[in-house]
Amino acid sequence: MTDHPFRFGVSLINVGSRTDWRARAREVQDRGYDVLQVPDHLGMASPFPALVAAADVTSIRLGTYVLNAGILSPAYLARDVADVQRLTDGRLELGLGTGYMPNEFEAVGVPMGSGGERVRKLESTLKATRELLAAETDATVPPIMLSGSGDRMVALGGREADIFSFSIMAGVAPGTAPEDAFAHRVQVLRDAAGDRFGDIELNLFVAAVGDSVDELDLGIIRQASGLADEQLTQLPGVLVGSPREIAERLERYRETFGTTYISVLEPHLAAFAEVIKHLR
Repeated sequence: MTDHPFRFGVSLINVGSRTDWRARAREVQDRGYDVLQVPDHLGMASPFPALVAAADVTSIRLGTYVLNAGILSPAYLARDVADVQRLTDGRLELGLGTGYMPNEFEAVGVPMGSGGERVRKLESTLKATRELLAAETDATVPPIMLSGSGDRMVALGGREADIFSFSIMAGVAPGTAPEDAFAHRVQVLRDAAGDRFGDIELNLFVAAVGDSVDELDLGIIRQASGLADEQLTQLPGVLVGSPREIAERLERYRETFGTTYISVLEPHLAAFAEVIKHLR
C-alpha cells in the first residue's frame, strides 16, 4: 500500500484556436483532473507554449507527456524548462522519454539508435539538464517524470525519476499474462530504486476507457503499439466497465502495484471524469 494519494492527468492532443484551447484547459480542471498534459509528437501541439497558455486559465499542474529526449539539446531544454517554470508559477512536471517513432528522428536528422542507446541518451540529457537547471537562481527544478516499459528504462526510472509512468506496453511480455508482466516492471523499478522507492509516484498510462469492449476507441494505441485488439483489451492500461467498476479496478491496482497517478488520452476525458468521482 502506498501513501501517495490518487492524482489524475489528461493529455490534450491539438491546440486549435486560442479560444478553443483555453476552453478545453478550463474543462480539464472543471472535470476534476489534477494535471493537464501535452504529448510531444510532430503533427500535435507544441508542448511548452501550449502549457504556458493553459496556465493563464487554470490553477492545476501542467506536464509534458513526454518529450522525446533523443532529439533534445540539454542547453535548450533547460532554458525552456526554466522559463516555463517561471511563467506557470512552478507548476510544471517535466516528462521525458526515449522517443520511439522513427519519422521524428528522421525529421531532425538524428539517428534513432537502439533501445539501449536511446536510454543512455535520455540519461545523459537528464543529468545535464538537471545541472543547468540547478544553476538557475530564480527557477526551481520541476518534478521529473520518466516513461517507458523496457527493463532498462524502468530501472533508470527507479534511480532517477520523481514520477515513473508505465506505458501501455508495460503490460506486454511474450508468454506472460498482462498483469504479471506489469508486476514484473513494478518490481524492476522497486529493485532499482532501493530505499527511495516509496518516494516515487507511479503513473499508469490509460489508453482507452469504455463501458464495454465494443465501445472502446483503440485507434490511437492500435497504431502506436501494433497489437491486435484482443491483446490490447487485456492490458492494465485499457479500462472496461462502469465508472464504479473501473474505480474498483484502479483501487486494486493501487493496493497491488502502487499506481496512484492515472493519465488518460483526450478522447477519454469525459468518460474517465466519471471514474474520478468514485476515487476522490
